[in-house]
Amino acid sequence: MKIVDLLAAPGVHVSCEVFPPKEFARVEEAREVVREIAALSPAYVSVTYGAAGNTPYFTRELAQTVQNAGVPALVHLTCINDTVPKVDTVLDDLETCGVTNVLALRGDIPEGAVFPGGEHFEHAAELIAHVKRRGGFCVGAACYPEGHPEALNRAQDLDHLKAKVEAGVDFLTTQMFFDNATLYNFMYRALRAGIRVPVGAGIMPVVNARQIRRIAALSGATLPPRFWSIVDRFGDDPASMRQAGVAYATEQMIDLIANGVNNIHLYTMNRADVARDVFRNLGAILAR
Repeated sequence: MKIVDLLAAPGVHVSCEVFPPKEFARVEEAREVVREIAALSPAYVSVTYGAAGNTPYFTRELAQTVQNAGVPALVHLTCINDTVPKVDTVLDDLETCGVTNVLALRGDIPEGAVFPGGEHFEHAAELIAHVKRRGGFCVGAACYPEGHPEALNRAQDLDHLKAKVEAGVDFLTTQMFFDNATLYNFMYRALRAGIRVPVGAGIMPVVNARQIRRIAALSGATLPPRFWSIVDRFGDDPASMRQAGVAYATEQMIDLIANGVNNIHLYTMNRADVARDVFRNLGAILAR
């Protein structure tokens, strides 16, 4: 099923993200995580391209596991410094596996990278346009409620986002955020810019205090004082921090749904137990 059609259906849609292992020995462990998350009946499950895009084979394996469980799979596709033929080979492989949804991303720029031009991709918008010309795929893209870390300002970042949408994006998924006001402000600015495609709100339950600074550094997300109060009070008690992190994410999601945000993407960090707790907390709300 094409994700854009799924998101157009009535109701609240909660999707999940998983990532592949770095080592073959852990593939079965990752498959079990995927099966447990799929059993929660998410709208779809996205599978990242692995660490620095180095594990595309494992990405395909997990995507097949998702679809075998009866859930649509969304595969991340990065393009930085890749050639058109290489990307087409990956897309051919996905078509063979029955995967028709991709999240088109630039990817992290390797240190010292030089962009040769020609048949190489440099920006996500170029990849999006290529996949749409090829046809057969529903294409999503990333967006950043607080602005991309490399953008000069939020206005420039919104211009880049509009270029992605004009290239043919079917839907967007936000980077994680921890203050819903940030998302509401972003949605307003996006609408003013003429961006009308569905947007999924990215939520990450932070259940380990050690994750926090790394998450903030990688995502550029602002951590509000209310969040830091939780960390200060419970960060040295793993069980309490886990419960508080799940509660914080649940509260964010309830507020989003109450304010008409019906598409939410849960960054699970491969924690099926955490995803299960969030879905359980939202049981009656999701059943409406």
